[in-house]
Amino acid sequence: MTGPLTGISVIELGGIGPTPFAGMMLADLGATVTRVDRPERAGQLGHPVLTRGKRSITADLKNPDDVAAIRQLVQDADVLIEGFRPGVAERLGLGPEDLAAVNPRLVYGRMTGWGQDGPLAAEPGHDINYIAVAGVLGTMGSPTASRRCRST
Repeated sequence: MTGPLTGISVIELGGIGPTPFAGMMLADLGATVTRVDRPERAGQLGHPVLTRGKRSITADLKNPDDVAAIRQLVQDADVLIEGFRPGVAERLGLGPEDLAAVNPRLVYGRMTGWGQDGPLAAEPGHDINYIAVAGVLGTMGSPTASRRCRST
């Protein structure tokens, strides 16, 4: 595959939501994307659309040998993307500072629902949470249903 990102190497630390979507888009643009999945998810890589154009490897990120293997991959990578909750990558030894020591030119992308700090940082972030907090859920449904819900 060719595209504007041909020659760019991306490591995607497997997860759900925006991280696999971003990896898919980068692969669609020509990047070489290597998805790192948990061993228990081997062969269950998720929806084929989100895994298209990627190669997949498995690694137990709680195993020091597997973390060392990921750090080895990072030496030659251009980009790493992850969607862990704040502090998880650091606890695994795969945070931005850890990996900058291995590859100072690495672009480290984080995708979290609520950012790295603040009152909701540790909470899961999903579409339903965002539209609820924004007040959009209150506008959905029929006026009768809304009245019924308020009167109970």
